[in-house]
Amino acid sequence: MSYASTPQPAAGPKRLARRSDNAMIGGVCSGVANYLGVDVTLVRVLTVLGVVFGLGSVLVAYVIAWILLPQN
Repeated sequence: MSYASTPQPAAGPKRLARRSDNAMIGGVCSGVANYLGVDVTLVRVLTVLGVVFGLGSVLVAYVIAWILLPQN
């Protein structure tokens, strides 16, 4: 006898928001990591590398995201 899998109800659309529960500065990296489903350490390392090698353009994007993203 085979059982068909029951479809799970949709959890709703994912929202990009800052997360204060795992925040170091503004919670932007934590929110992006949660949205993408990756480890927050990876996002933080990539952000720091982007600030260092991107001549500050990532820092400007971080500050804009900090202002615009709602806090979760």
